[in-house]
Amino acid sequence: MSAPILYGFPKSGHSHRAELMLRLLGVDFTFREVDLAGGEQRGEAFLKLNPFGTVPVLDDNGEIVADSCAILVYLAAKYDPAGLWLPRDPFGAAQVQRWLSVAQGPVFNGPCCARLVTVFGRDFDHARAIAVAEKLLATLDATLAGKTFLVDARPTLADVALYSYIAHAPEGGVDLAPFAQVMAWLKRIEALPGFAPMPASKAGLRAA
Repeated sequence: MSAPILYGFPKSGHSHRAELMLRLLGVDFTFREVDLAGGEQRGEAFLKLNPFGTVPVLDDNGEIVADSCAILVYLAAKYDPAGLWLPRDPFGAAQVQRWLSVAQGPVFNGPCCARLVTVFGRDFDHARAIAVAEKLLATLDATLAGKTFLVDARPTLADVALYSYIAHAPEGGVDLAPFAQVMAWLKRIEALPGFAPMPASKAGLRAA
């Protein structure tokens, strides 16, 4: 069997979620950059992989999985038989799913959209995105008080799903400084064996 192929874009937080999960699991893989600026994601070849024309897409020896959160679930189910990253008990699994939904909702509409405006020139309401991000960060800060990670004492898919766009929120004009619990949580994720950051897009990332 050959190593999985991850089709993505280096500065996409969605792609980075999947890449980070592969690295944290210690799975060898090949990263195949998709030329988003050139429209490769709208070409016939890529649309056969994902009809929605978005990255990331994982090709694991012919098993094609699109959508960043779906890829996280797939990787945990296949490469983490101990169930450390995705709890097997119903309550634990539900808690992780809750945060995967947050990743696709408030995280996208907040720090992700704010960054899409400032870094990629997308036409979103920047003020609204910052407001959504700040509300999300306040909720996370309260959630993380007295906790090491979002769901358990050890990291789960919930932490991986939220990390990338929150870590890079300052690129979108979102200040992380008021949220001490969030800042400490980010550093705990960055200290995990196998961690690799998403490339910075511009000056303004938080201080180390």
